[in-house]
Amino acid sequence: MPHPDFKPLSLMSASPVAAAGDPWTPLPYADVPRYDARSVLPHWPRLHAGHPVTPPDEGHPLAEGWARYHNGEFERAATIGLLHGAQGLVLANQATAIYANYLEPRESMRLSMFRQVIERAGAQAAAEPDNCHALYWQAYALGRYSQGISVARALAQGLGSKLKGALERVIELQPNHADAHIALAAFHAEVIDKVGALVGRMTYGVRAETSVELFERGLELHPHAPGALMEYGRALLMLHGDARMGEATRLYEKAASMQPADAKERLDVELARAGLSD
Repeated sequence: MPHPDFKPLSLMSASPVAAAGDPWTPLPYADVPRYDARSVLPHWPRLHAGHPVTPPDEGHPLAEGWARYHNGEFERAATIGLLHGAQGLVLANQATAIYANYLEPRESMRLSMFRQVIERAGAQAAAEPDNCHALYWQAYALGRYSQGISVARALAQGLGSKLKGALERVIELQPNHADAHIALAAFHAEVIDKVGALVGRMTYGVRAETSVELFERGLELHPHAPGALMEYGRALLMLHGDARMGEATRLYEKAASMQPADAKERLDVELARAGLSD
């Protein structure tokens, strides 16, 4: 059964601590779909259903970078992204944040990677206030960094308001951004869980009903997202406790049974299975 304290921060938290400077931990699964610079493009709408990104031109080096990302070669993908300026930052930030969230075994390195994404995306958002990619990855990294240092501490530092504002701006600019809906829904639930419904509403403007509405909209936009189903299940338990355990379990079961389209979804499916076995 999933439990609200089950936080999908890393699949590798029990791994031996690696020495500084070691290569990034490789994806531990061989059964993921494989793409190359050409084959990734026809699958683009499905692969980017949650976070719309304009595909690179065929033959552009970023096509290879995105193929590497979807294959789970996160370090190589981030390196390619950083070689291609502003256009490559979405790839670099996405690869770094997803790797840090799921696979990096060292807590200090994980937090450092989230800070890198926060800084890179934050600088880009400051220069381009309507850049949805920069705003979203800034918010994503802020959310995971906040979980790493404790949500209460992050709220006291003002990180929650920054995260909420960035996600609301993404949705304003791009109403069909499924991942932004899910992330903002999770934020509402997490704050209520940590500070209570009254303080959450008065201080941070969060509401349980808004969380549910955002989750429902996000899943309407992208119904084949195992990570979103898990987040919804966790949120129901945070907001309503064991009264919603049956529904939360069904969401985890649906996530665990999905056929992943890429490495990130494969990691989510594994986390859903782990959550059910807890």
